[in-house]
Amino acid sequence: MAAKAYIAKHIFTGEQWLHEHAAIVADGIITDVLPVTSLDQQMEAVNFSDRILAPAFIDLQIYGAYEKLFSVYADTDSLQLLNKYSNSGGAAFCMPTVATNRPEVFFKCIDAIRLYWQQGGEGILGLHAEGPWINKLKKGAHIESLIHSPSLKEVEALLEYGKDVIKIITLAPEVCSKEVINLIHSSGIKIFAGHSNATYDEAMQSYDNGITAVTHLYNAMSPLQHRSPGLVGAAFNHQQIRASIIADGFHVDYAAISIAKKIMQQRLFAITDAVTTTTEGYYQHQPDGDKYAAGNILSGSALTMYKALQNLIKHVGIETGEALRMCSLYPAQVMQMDDQLGRIAAGFKAKIVLLPELLDDTAVQIIS
Repeated sequence: MAAKAYIAKHIFTGEQWLHEHAAIVADGIITDVLPVTSLDQQMEAVNFSDRILAPAFIDLQIYGAYEKLFSVYADTDSLQLLNKYSNSGGAAFCMPTVATNRPEVFFKCIDAIRLYWQQGGEGILGLHAEGPWINKLKKGAHIESLIHSPSLKEVEALLEYGKDVIKIITLAPEVCSKEVINLIHSSGIKIFAGHSNATYDEAMQSYDNGITAVTHLYNAMSPLQHRSPGLVGAAFNHQQIRASIIADGFHVDYAAISIAKKIMQQRLFAITDAVTTTTEGYYQHQPDGDKYAAGNILSGSALTMYKALQNLIKHVGIETGEALRMCSLYPAQVMQMDDQLGRIAAGFKAKIVLLPELLDDTAVQIIS
């Protein structure tokens, strides 16, 4: 395929801002980023004179879209809708997530993702299993009767069935044995701490022994208190641990996001935690203003990644380039995919989000 030049007034590369430049794309790969004045005049060009080009977003926690919750509708149609919803908010990639559930539900979701990939489906990175190996004291909207500490046999069965599909498991480190965590870690799956009542010392030890990130910082975890710093305090203090955050103003006050950002800096990244209206299964999410509730408990967001970006800039006061990194480069780093995604640079996948210059409510678009 012949190379094409995407020209924009502003390009954010993931590292710096460039003005009046073009991203050169051939066969789905960015081959160069050049000043407009250096372009070959014979090359096909598309000019976005009043737009921003930035690395496409990556959402590592989303449950469903367009009234099809993935755990209820474990099929390729649900995954297509998840991908469509994510694309509408500037995310070229997403990680379908299943909250605490029965083993057969996780297995059906694994089957659906495998089939989706076999059919050539795009945008789905794998499965994020959030629970059931969490702490009942911090269950949030999760189903208490299904929460438990896992046996090695149970973990082995899930890892074997979900090989190459499960990419993230969120668990409470204080309810899982060291052997369980070592087993998951050795499989190459990312382990996130969440829905946890771990003490500061327990959390710090787990961060040194295989856990790489925290799921939805502040929510459903032991809080930072002056005599009991908890999981939150440990995440703040540990210099390698990363954390996702739900920037909708409901799950976390914007001031609390600002505090976390000042402390964690590049270790903090955005997720949507988005759900959808559901009347079947364990999690019957219903709209509650600009969020969702299940059984009168806050159960998910109505965010897109673009809306999260807007909130981080407008309400938290984060500089635009850094907010863009929180939605693209940092999630790529968490998944160790930052050699392919998260930047507009030679050799990277041509997954680019086209944003309005004023970052207003104009629709966004994925180009590649």
